[in-house]
Amino acid sequence: MSNPVFFSAAGTLDHLVPGAQFVLQGPEARHAVAVKRLAPGESVDIADGAGKRLTGTVVAASPSELTVECSALTAEEKPGIRLVLVQALAKGDRDELAVETATELGIDAVIPWQSERSIVRWKGERAAKAHAKWQSVANAAAKQARRAWIPEVRAAVETAGLAAAAAEADLAIILHEHAVRPFRSVLESWQATADGSVPREILLIVGPEGGISPREVTRLCSAGAVTALLGHHVLRSSTAGPAAVVLASDVLGRWAAPAG
Repeated sequence: MSNPVFFSAAGTLDHLVPGAQFVLQGPEARHAVAVKRLAPGESVDIADGAGKRLTGTVVAASPSELTVECSALTAEEKPGIRLVLVQALAKGDRDELAVETATELGIDAVIPWQSERSIVRWKGERAAKAHAKWQSVANAAAKQARRAWIPEVRAAVETAGLAAAAAEADLAIILHEHAVRPFRSVLESWQATADGSVPREILLIVGPEGGISPREVTRLCSAGAVTALLGHHVLRSSTAGPAAVVLASDVLGRWAAPAG
């Protein structure tokens, strides 16, 4: 069984060497001791959320601190092609479920999208709290998946902002039930012409329960996005994004390489 993972702040593992001791503090330490009940002699991983991972052995545990002796320190590079989930705001917790599942499957970043047909509205204080909740969901899912990288939840956008992001991305795919081209075909065609020597970013755009409006599709396609059919069935907003991550990871060969 793989070691449990706990997160420390970015940069805190930079200068460690095997044999050194690292002291984890705060909520993560309390969770490790009070919930996971880790004790001296047990193996654990500590990641900084930015690719670095300490593997070591617990040497001391108290209610507020976990001291770990480092046996190995590794650095995981960012994938050459990064997948970004653009998730329309949805009612209930379906959008959070999408973020959680996509994080476990390997998404690299998330953009909340205030689409025309989103019932939920992020405004004022609610927007800040909702954004923090999404990041918390991503953090917890990354821990569950034993990831060294925590996906960044970027600032929420409306359709104008999403169009700008689509114009800057290397590829922006709108998952749409009326699309003609299959998702796999779109990805494979793009991959055949992409320069693999430079970092690339692909947006996977998912609408809300009511779907993406024709006006939004037109605007996004004018900015360079393309529509693609994910499958024969119409998926929920909480399912479409994770399904696309799975298929994209297969096509791009991400799962054939070490996880990032």
